[in-house]
Amino acid sequence: MKTYFVFVTLLVTIALQSQKTPQPIHVSVSGEGNANSILFIPGFTVPGESWEATVKQLEKSYECHVVTLAGFGGEAPIGFPWLPKVNDALNTYIHENQLTNLTVIGHSLGGTIATWLASRENNTISKLILIDALPAAGDLMFPNFNPEDLAYDSPFNQQQLAMSSTQFEQMAGGMALGMSSHKEAQQKIKEWMLAADRETYVYGYTDYLKLDMRADLNKISIPVTILAADKPFGKEMVQQTYSKQYQNLENYELRIAENSAHFVMFDQPEWFSTQLLELLATN
Repeated sequence: MKTYFVFVTLLVTIALQSQKTPQPIHVSVSGEGNANSILFIPGFTVPGESWEATVKQLEKSYECHVVTLAGFGGEAPIGFPWLPKVNDALNTYIHENQLTNLTVIGHSLGGTIATWLASRENNTISKLILIDALPAAGDLMFPNFNPEDLAYDSPFNQQQLAMSSTQFEQMAGGMALGMSSHKEAQQKIKEWMLAADRETYVYGYTDYLKLDMRADLNKISIPVTILAADKPFGKEMVQQTYSKQYQNLENYELRIAENSAHFVMFDQPEWFSTQLLELLATN
């Protein structure tokens, strides 16, 4: 009896410890139809609630798995490197929940992660819909880009970590202005940035910039559609950028949302909805 009591106590202790251990991803599920599952991955600092309007529209016909990443949306941070843990957790989640014939919809960083998932062996993803997402965001920011040159301990990172809350709020407000054309959306984006764990914001962004999926794009054979914004660089520059970054991907279609900044779902909601419904209905 004593042995049984010790065993049960051990199981309870392990369960409680596992509950307290911060997890790389947090997923909420709604809707019906496991054979028609959608995994929604948001962008950097953005919680799963960013997909709320889209999920309300789709959950009557699809089982929707909405992700929030560790350190964002009030979720507890995890250790670093952050992004590899997130990627592995998402891959595990898909397999453990047996999500077959899966469509992955990813915005920004979420889209980059989606290409990582679809490039894995034995994946069960049948379609990717990427919203303003690049396989190598760091290549746009650094001349002679080399992921190995990016480190956590950099002057830029230390400067961001040392910012006061007022300074960080000013920076977040300025960045949000360029991510959407609508004031309400700008305010929400700013709030999401302010709610992010500061170290995850700083070091997680380094992880993001280090991720370069370009060489692995040739491992993806499923249909891929990219819904890109035309702001701030204009349609011609957008076409050139995506053509260069996705040159190793054989099967993809680029659709550009006119008069839209980075958060296409907020700036052009009707256009965005129309594209999703059309793409999801296509085998």
